[in-house]
Amino acid sequence: MSNALSPNTQAILLLTAPLMAGRRDSSCELLKPGEYKRLARFLRDENREPADLLVPDARGLLEECQRLIGRDRLKTLLARGFLLSQAVERWRARAIWVVSRADPEYPRRLKARLKEDAPPVLYGCGEGRLLDTGGLAIVGSRDVEDGLVEYTEAIGRLVARAKHTLVSGGARGIDQAAMRGALESGGKVAGVLADSLERTALNREHRNLLLDGQLVLVTPYDPSAGFNVGNAMQRNKLIYALADAALVVNSDYNQGGTWAGAVEQLERLRLVPIYIRSNGETGKGLEALRRKGALSWPNPDSAEALDAALAVQALSEIPNQEQLSLATAKEHTPEYAAQNETPAPVTQTVLSTAPSPSTPADELFAKVRALLEKLDTPKTDAEVAAELNVSKSQAKAWLQRLVEEGVLDKVSKPVRYCSTTVAGRLF
Repeated sequence: MSNALSPNTQAILLLTAPLMAGRRDSSCELLKPGEYKRLARFLRDENREPADLLVPDARGLLEECQRLIGRDRLKTLLARGFLLSQAVERWRARAIWVVSRADPEYPRRLKARLKEDAPPVLYGCGEGRLLDTGGLAIVGSRDVEDGLVEYTEAIGRLVARAKHTLVSGGARGIDQAAMRGALESGGKVAGVLADSLERTALNREHRNLLLDGQLVLVTPYDPSAGFNVGNAMQRNKLIYALADAALVVNSDYNQGGTWAGAVEQLERLRLVPIYIRSNGETGKGLEALRRKGALSWPNPDSAEALDAALAVQALSEIPNQEQLSLATAKEHTPEYAAQNETPAPVTQTVLSTAPSPSTPADELFAKVRALLEKLDTPKTDAEVAAELNVSKSQAKAWLQRLVEEGVLDKVSKPVRYCSTTVAGRLF
């Protein structure tokens, strides 16, 4: 991640961030998430950007924003340039980077899945590219018995062996056990913190992991912010949004952040499928999540088994044929344009002429085949990977198999894939 702040990011920080710089809280009335959402939408509709509020002749634009946010309030927030420079200096001294939704480095998964509800600003330390690698999210309670800690560490080690990223919240108990298991086995970990990024990043045990690209820590809250129950609840959706699937190791019933985050996913957001621990005494909380639609964890014992578990759960992310016909989205989507995206419908049931699948992997491939067999525009493996939201290596393996089965043809200069009917028309 770059240490340089874009003009848009500077404006968003001035409007929404406390800029503590060691202070306990901000003396200004910051824009609340809903207020910033409305302002960003207004700027987008006017073909403007947050940075336009900082130019010398912004008076007219500030007047236009008056009906949403008081002009004097906006001017007060935007005048905090010195405080921003102090905060930026402090962050850089601690190797903390900052990105906003207006930046191309902002995690594409968050922008695509949460859209307007994606945090306007993210603070982080470590290899930011890990945030777009998917993987398994593991969540659970803070106070747990030793047996569950060992169980969770073992899953973290398996995630590392399978070369997937582990996503968790960094809290005491299950979160830290999962992260510890993956890191000690050489795996990659993305920790989504609810507080104290600055202190956590400076922790001696984390420094080498951050420098080596094995760990990334990220938060939507000021790096100096302390613990807040509301913040802890709100960051849960980020953990799920960054993963391919999630495992709830344990949960209280009808209370606590683990319960609230899982229920939000099952009943409203549905960003990824939710697994629950299926061995041992599961308790009232997990059983209630099962009744709400959570799946039993299949207890994979090999990297291949974990691959299959994660792959089959990616079905809700596979776009329908209409989406596949669209051109690949631009990589550097401006923040104001991303807010106007409308998610295309996802095909829940796809008819296929292939034999009835007998394993989760076969089931997934059958649906991929049904989507790609009508591919009427030649596409590269990278383009297909981006549209299916899978790794390039996974897309390439599927495409090669479809070529071998005679479903697709492979054309060269450059290498692309398309249906056999289309390939016949290309020459």
